[in-house]
Amino acid sequence: MSEREFEVDLTNCDREPIHELGAVQPFGFLLALSTDWLIKRASANLAQFLGIDAEEALGTHAVDHIGEHAVHALRNRLTVLRGPDAVERLFGVPVPDGRRFDFAIHMNGDTVIVEGEASADEASTDAASAIRAMMGRLDETASTTAFYREGARQVRALTGFDRVMVYRFDPDGSGVVVAEAARAGIGSFLDLRYPASDIPQQARKLYLRTPFRIIADIDAEPVPIVPQRDELGQPIDLSLSILRSVSPIHIEYLKNMGVGASLSISIIVEGRLWGLFACHHYAGGKRPDFERRSIAELFGQMFGLKLESRERKEMAGYEQSARASSDRLLAAVAKDASLLDDPEWLGNMLRETVPCDGIGIWIDGKLAYSGMTPPPSAFASMVRRLNAMAAGRIYATDHLAATIPAAADYGDVAAGLLAIPISRSPRDYVLLFRQEKVRTVNWAGDPHKPAQLGPNGPRLTPRKSFELWSQEVRGRSEPFSEAEVRIAEMLRASLIEVVLRLSDEAQEERRRFSERQELLIAELNHRVRNILALIRGLVRQSRDPGADSRATIALLEGRIESLARAHDQITQDNWSPAPLARLIETEAAAYLAGKAGRLTITGEPVLLHPQAFSTVALVLHELMTNSAKYGALSDNGNVSVKWHLDEDGSLLMEWRERGGPAVQPPKRQGFGTTIIQRSIPYDLGGHAEVRYPLTGVEADFCIPSRHIAFDATPRVSKPVSAAPTPDTPAGQPILSGVALLVEDSLIIAMDAEDILTRLGATRVVTAAGIADALAEIGREAFQVALLDVNLGDETSLPIADALQAAGVPYVFATGYGEQLKLPDEHDGARVIQKPYTSTSIAWALEQLLHK
Repeated sequence: MSEREFEVDLTNCDREPIHELGAVQPFGFLLALSTDWLIKRASANLAQFLGIDAEEALGTHAVDHIGEHAVHALRNRLTVLRGPDAVERLFGVPVPDGRRFDFAIHMNGDTVIVEGEASADEASTDAASAIRAMMGRLDETASTTAFYREGARQVRALTGFDRVMVYRFDPDGSGVVVAEAARAGIGSFLDLRYPASDIPQQARKLYLRTPFRIIADIDAEPVPIVPQRDELGQPIDLSLSILRSVSPIHIEYLKNMGVGASLSISIIVEGRLWGLFACHHYAGGKRPDFERRSIAELFGQMFGLKLESRERKEMAGYEQSARASSDRLLAAVAKDASLLDDPEWLGNMLRETVPCDGIGIWIDGKLAYSGMTPPPSAFASMVRRLNAMAAGRIYATDHLAATIPAAADYGDVAAGLLAIPISRSPRDYVLLFRQEKVRTVNWAGDPHKPAQLGPNGPRLTPRKSFELWSQEVRGRSEPFSEAEVRIAEMLRASLIEVVLRLSDEAQEERRRFSERQELLIAELNHRVRNILALIRGLVRQSRDPGADSRATIALLEGRIESLARAHDQITQDNWSPAPLARLIETEAAAYLAGKAGRLTITGEPVLLHPQAFSTVALVLHELMTNSAKYGALSDNGNVSVKWHLDEDGSLLMEWRERGGPAVQPPKRQGFGTTIIQRSIPYDLGGHAEVRYPLTGVEADFCIPSRHIAFDATPRVSKPVSAAPTPDTPAGQPILSGVALLVEDSLIIAMDAEDILTRLGATRVVTAAGIADALAEIGREAFQVALLDVNLGDETSLPIADALQAAGVPYVFATGYGEQLKLPDEHDGARVIQKPYTSTSIAWALEQLLHK
């Protein structure tokens, strides 16, 4: 294959299986053991450490070579392993010939991996004292730069390497040396930058799994594992191995730098690879003893925790200041929404939080801008690109032209962008811009690896020159920091809340949010089904084969109207508890008419929850109906209703009739009597008792406290006011001409048509929509019109306009109750509540035509 035929890119290194090289470094040995501690694999240098050839050791027990004491200690250590990447260590463990070894042990699937190296001759270091002293020195540093520098100095003192660098990764994967401790005379790498390709992706993953890595001597020959592949043909996975051999490409890289040994300690912050302690030694091999290396690894972990704490503290201070600024901004916008249209003011406020050079505000397709921004013509395409890409999230970049190529035309004034979406649909944005910041980046050699065949075959050749290589970077701004993006996210949430609160369109969108919509539909469906089931039950139970059909219909209508009145009272308070006194007054005024004044109510102010309100409404309706037909209200008697709360908060209500005809118990129990005696016990878990003394019906009810709420109004004690009655003499019809009925439901229209006919209409013309109604108004002269407000996807307001122009009086009908808001030109119109009843329509028409 010719060089031209070979295609090279930076992913060649990324694909190298550096964890499966099948070899270890020669300063120690490796044993791969089964769970019963038989040797499955071993490093080829086993004879150098344990006096037995690797091939001969296969299949034998570990006790035969490292002794029972060592195996026992390793077994115990194996039991404390936690997590798939855990590695345990033992220091100074004796073997049968008297020598001492330091061991590392970990699990790889069902294989126990044991690695050993000779223990150091010198006395062991007091790890706790060493770490305590090192941490104390770190805590004394005043600045972040000093913190980095002290960390490098401590690692160099502990390991003895010629150069120790604190190497920090940037978001693009490249890295920069932010601190250094080095012996004199070898130059400085401080502030040099290395491309992302210098540390391949699989190496970065291993740095997270194994935070410590040593290459003791780059010239040492790797020791192969025997056998290279298992019975399934798989190589051994050495991801967690401390002795793992080194990639030939990395060896070449280190040789090109003149490095003889290297050591790296991962710096992990919040679970991500923040950077490394990168240690280089130039004169031959360098291997601190195992215990000292373990202390260095522990120091790296503690350094990461300290760094995380420092970053959080710095970020908390910034966020606190930024939050105070954003609170001032949001408080001002909440009072005056027009400030969102003032980019000068908004820009000045936002600069206190997120520094920027220009600001653009895009709301409902309208643009306002201030400071250094792209030309106005560029905003529409920019917003379209953000809509397709950011999906409602904060978007930040220091190189806008990489996302929007056309941005290169204005890259000098708007190279960086922080986009804050402040609505859901249509997409609105606050756009913060930063101007281009031309800067020189110092690379450790040319960051572009030459694409050529090297000594390691068809792979990318590592750079050979690490001389200072400067690059002028254009088209980029100062990057937006993670803290600034988080503050922008907080601003976004708050601004959306303000915008939604002040914008009618946004409020409508929020009301239509799918989860709430589904909840409302489910609740509505539940309530409608309950109402239909209740009405069906009323219809079935009201049937009496022996009764006149008209009487049965009248009885049924009364019960349904009672429910409707109760429902109206509940919905007036948005389905909240409603007053008991108002329920009794409404029922008496609507049904008893002139007799209502003979009903007196006395009791403390209490509220009934919706379920109890409907149940009590039916019971009171039946009591009043019976009293008006057969009891005290059928004669010259009176009725007293009293109630009070007992010690546990339950409501005790008394119904007493006096002055009417003599009372006898009913011979059979009809549906009305069943409602009185069983509704409250069955539906509410209360008690009901009805008695029939000669002096008048008596009934006692107990409604449990869970259905009761307290009211702050004064105690009630008064006779019920009588409902107003029409002025038209009895028997004289209210209507005498043609009536227009606008109703989009056929069944309801037929019912209303019958009522209007009974009230005297010579003819009733019905229309289901605006077009039909307007056509009828053009053809016919009407005495009066009854208009349903809501006609599906339209309203009857245009019909009312036409009737008003023609001088025809009209009445609105609605099921919305007091929530209905009419425009000013119809504000004085009569409004009746649905369902239609003869009483409500008659009263409204009487007031309209004969006032």
